[in-house]
Amino acid sequence: MTEPNVTIVVVPRERFSCTQQSLESIYEYTEFPFKLIYVDGNSPNKVRRYLEAKSKDKNFELIRTNYYLSPNHARNIGLSRVDTKYLVFVDNDVIVSPGWLKALVDCAEETDATVVGPLMCEKQPIHQRVHFAGGESRVVTDIKGRRHLREKMYKQGHNAVQLRPQLKRTQTELAEFHCTLVRTEIFNRIGYLDEAMLNTKEHLDFCMTVAQVGGTVYFEPDSLVTYVPGPPLELTDLHFYMLRWSDAWTLGSLQRIRAKWNLSEDGYFQTKYKKLGVRRIATIIKPLVRQLSFGYENKPLKRMLKKLDRKFNRYLCDRYAKMLPQHKLELPPIQTQTTPTPELSKV
Repeated sequence: MTEPNVTIVVVPRERFSCTQQSLESIYEYTEFPFKLIYVDGNSPNKVRRYLEAKSKDKNFELIRTNYYLSPNHARNIGLSRVDTKYLVFVDNDVIVSPGWLKALVDCAEETDATVVGPLMCEKQPIHQRVHFAGGESRVVTDIKGRRHLREKMYKQGHNAVQLRPQLKRTQTELAEFHCTLVRTEIFNRIGYLDEAMLNTKEHLDFCMTVAQVGGTVYFEPDSLVTYVPGPPLELTDLHFYMLRWSDAWTLGSLQRIRAKWNLSEDGYFQTKYKKLGVRRIATIIKPLVRQLSFGYENKPLKRMLKKLDRKFNRYLCDRYAKMLPQHKLELPPIQTQTTPTPELSKV
């Protein structure tokens, strides 16, 4: 059989409870030959046992850490093991559809694209609501010389079934890390993904970096996938979810992209600062308030829980920051990524 020219790198996004549904969809709906590397960042025991059994059954490489992983940290661990022409980053809450991978590879082969993003849907029922169909990501300069971030996602919220026949393959500026194919050689020019981008806007930073060195980004609607966000319904999801969407990680990411690209601290960033913690409020605090108040809105209780959440969130981040330097994996130089380091798989 022909040796696969693409490696799928699966990484944790915000929870672990979608792990099995996501991985099963990859093996059910991917006819195109592929290798698979699964990066498991401290999943709960039930998920860990499932992944261990599945890796033996399907013969894929499983890399586990005993600490939670920020997205780019997890992607870099997987990237360090890739030895194929292409890789596809896939979050662990993504459900794919038949032909998804071949369409991405065909696009890259036929256009010489550096990065290819699929038609990305969101939520359940799957493959119904558009999340992303290409977009814009660039720096614009105003008449006073101030630099601003331009970010736009196309067709968000549209009906995918109705829209898809109208969509065509096209060059674009943005792909999202929910699922994106990358020509592996680009990392020899740009290095590893920026791990200072802890939890947000890392896809903008990556696509602008690719464009900066002459790479191209394409949108391929013949590839259809859905990411399934959701509240941390299981207690074993809570710790990771709260860290993943922590105020410190979000603020650090925003400050990093602003400094890195010399951006003005304009209304775009001011709006983001005001929304710190909004995901935790929507998925954890509001449901808890309704549950404790028998379905009613209890504003005093909500205010109290928000204060407690901020304090607890700060504690989690501080503890993680002290732990990480003692355990973080050292990655090999990017030039040697075709000769994987065996020690990584033993963590």
